[in-house]
Amino acid sequence: MPKTSRLTQQIALLTILAYGGLARASEALETVLVTATRTETVALDLPLAWSSLSGEDVRFTAPQHSSQLFQQVAGAWISRGNGQESLISLRSPVLTGTGSCGAFMTATDGISLRAPGFCNVNQLFDANLAQAGAVEVIRGPATAVYGSNAMHGVINVLTADSAQTGNSVSIEGGSRDYYRARIGLSSEETGLALNVQVSEYGGFQDASGYAQQKFSLRHDGDLGAWSLTSVIEGSNLNQETAGYIQGDDAYKDDALRTENPNPEAYRDAWSMRAHVTAQRELGDGYLLTLTPYWRKNSMEFLQHFVPWQPVERNGHDSLGLQAAINRQNDTLSWIAGVDLDVTDGWLSEYQAAPFSPNQPQGVHYDYQVDATVIAPFVQGNYAISEQWRVDAGLRIESTQYDYDNLSTDGDACAPSASACRFYRPADRSDDFSDWNGNLALSYQLQDARIYGRVARGFRAPQTGELYRLQAGQRVADINSEQIDSFELGVRGTWQENLAYSVNGYWMEKDNVIFQDRDRQNVSGAATTHRGVEIELNWQIDDVWYAALAGSLARHRYASPTELIGSSGDIEGNMIDTAPKHFGSARVGFDLNLQGMPLKSELEFVWLDEYFVDPNNENRYSGHELLNLRTDWAASEALSVSVVITNLLDEDYAERADFGFGQYRYFVGEPRSAVLGVRFNL
Repeated sequence: MPKTSRLTQQIALLTILAYGGLARASEALETVLVTATRTETVALDLPLAWSSLSGEDVRFTAPQHSSQLFQQVAGAWISRGNGQESLISLRSPVLTGTGSCGAFMTATDGISLRAPGFCNVNQLFDANLAQAGAVEVIRGPATAVYGSNAMHGVINVLTADSAQTGNSVSIEGGSRDYYRARIGLSSEETGLALNVQVSEYGGFQDASGYAQQKFSLRHDGDLGAWSLTSVIEGSNLNQETAGYIQGDDAYKDDALRTENPNPEAYRDAWSMRAHVTAQRELGDGYLLTLTPYWRKNSMEFLQHFVPWQPVERNGHDSLGLQAAINRQNDTLSWIAGVDLDVTDGWLSEYQAAPFSPNQPQGVHYDYQVDATVIAPFVQGNYAISEQWRVDAGLRIESTQYDYDNLSTDGDACAPSASACRFYRPADRSDDFSDWNGNLALSYQLQDARIYGRVARGFRAPQTGELYRLQAGQRVADINSEQIDSFELGVRGTWQENLAYSVNGYWMEKDNVIFQDRDRQNVSGAATTHRGVEIELNWQIDDVWYAALAGSLARHRYASPTELIGSSGDIEGNMIDTAPKHFGSARVGFDLNLQGMPLKSELEFVWLDEYFVDPNNENRYSGHELLNLRTDWAASEALSVSVVITNLLDEDYAERADFGFGQYRYFVGEPRSAVLGVRFNL
């Protein structure tokens, strides 16, 4: 489809759905958000960009992959890799590289899925998204209750309590041997809720299926003066991974699309997390909250994306505590506390077969890192008058890494190697001191809140950037990244059937960590990020509704920089894998047929073209997709659902890039249909 035709269609659709969003307007007035301040807050009062998907939104979407859920959030693009793999874009380009995942906080009940300094780009597959009680997203630098990693935003998955869980069994089956069973069991009397899901998929490409299991067990109750919420979660993934297919527009070739260039590739990942949130009132409006937590995970995968194909094994064990005291009244509300995280992490990389003197057989890396993070913070708001309000917060964070090389120091190659790829630094300790803060002024105008906000976010270097060195680099002398943001926004409702949110932002990121043309980890680059996001919802009448989530943005290199794969200085260039605009629009109906609810929704998803290399010489043309979802409660005990993705069977790429002189694509899957049956017990 010509670019002009695509843009015309998108403008027309945005005009038609100029009154759309994420939740019905009547519900928007009552939305409560916990992610921003760790306390229940009236969401419309918050002077920042947020999105909230309810448990019912998640259930109706029935996501097989996280990308299918977050395309309903403005400014969020979860780029789907093969199987359950993904890369996150949240008010940002799709970021790649060892520490790129450090730009985003992904959490369950406010606790990071991975420890600070040990992120993984695919870590969203650890979360039990499909059975969440709600999912909340903050776009841009978060509040002071979050520290390292909450630069471009926060994705927080809230566990379902007993009332949200109910008692049901769901069975789904669909295209290419996709099967999933979900069980929810609960007792509101005892406060127990158990959610379990098991899924299998045969895969679209050769040797690309997966099996995955997840569970969440939650208990809510009281112990004396304490109110307790206890959660334990686990996940396991065994995946046969398909690699990139290569060649210009290879994703359009019917023969190439189903090929797997790396049938030997795999990924096995396992994780467990547990926490207890204990709260008690101290009198005079004060509330004490203590949340001790534990996390453990491990992963093994074949690095199919490099020719010598080593196996990486990594994992970490953590203990932590979130402690806070807060007070709320009509004039002043605040929360102050301290976060502590202690982690023992490890990584090894081993190459089984000889490849070359510079990529030798044997151990490339084998190290352990003990990490300690401690951070006091305060966040609050003050009502200057009935209309005016000021919000502010400050956090100071200290990060300490103690690195122990378990292999020999220096090159992993023989002395005769001309340019050894792998270098193992000697034992060392590194520490980083950082701060973030925010200040916002907002005004209540009838059913709307208008605000301006400045904020700073940061991330400390990830351990892989510090200790997994290449090309003879002996020490990675890098600093923490930081991002400064200015944002204007308005959020509200109109005539009780329209909910809207519009945000404009300007962000500058400094000390960006990257790998230079000599394959050495350095910092000092700068990037700029500016854009407009819109989320709208129109409850047309008692039956019909429309929804829109869109983003228009520009992400650029803002300093003299030479990356791997670039030829010369790229200052001023668009950052690769950063479409100028993308989003989704939905129209549907929700009616009651003689006591049997029927809901159906047509979703239009678009992604604009984007450059696939830092030189801005090659590009992916973008795509447009239609999805259809229907859910019918045939009786009180039985519901039937149908989800059809890529309804028009378009050829597209989930993600494209350019490497080793060739276009490379993760193939988008053809039309898929999933039939689900849910039994209410």
